[in-house]
Amino acid sequence: MPGRRTTFLAGGFHHLYNRGVDRGAIFFSDDNYRYFMRLLMEKAERYAVRMVAFCLMPNHYHLLIRPGFDNNVSRFINGLLGSYVQGLDAERHRVGPLFQGRTKSVHVDRDEYLAHLARYIHLNPVAAGLVARPQDWPYSDYTDILEDGALIGGIFVDGAAYRRFVEEPDASELPASLKLAGS
Repeated sequence: MPGRRTTFLAGGFHHLYNRGVDRGAIFFSDDNYRYFMRLLMEKAERYAVRMVAFCLMPNHYHLLIRPGFDNNVSRFINGLLGSYVQGLDAERHRVGPLFQGRTKSVHVDRDEYLAHLARYIHLNPVAAGLVARPQDWPYSDYTDILEDGALIGGIFVDGAAYRRFVEEPDASELPASLKLAGS
């Protein structure tokens, strides 16, 4: 396959996602989810990629990232998925592809898009009927964001403001004066 043509510049926001082959599962146990999350944090630190938001679903994942260096995202995602698949294959004695093609990426260039995308990511398990509230899904960073205040590109003043935006339909509008952090 030819190399990825996407340019990932430091400080930009990117949505990375992929799903299992034939929409099949990519996580088969709680241990698989935890292993992926551990690898996610290790590889993010190694490749200077800041996790803005993430959610792991039974057959797909969403990562909202902000790279610290130009063009290190391909190494980050290859390291993450390569390690995960290798570990999963050994554990389950499986062979063949796990993911449906390459990881997809979308550059996020507007504050409204960034905020709404983070909400979409965190509401994924609710929309899929897996939990009633996003904080009940253990395979995302939603509760970490609410507790730590690492708040979606600097758009929200605190975890409570982000929680209202995600969970209360009447709070879904953003102030027009917001700008992307770093822009």
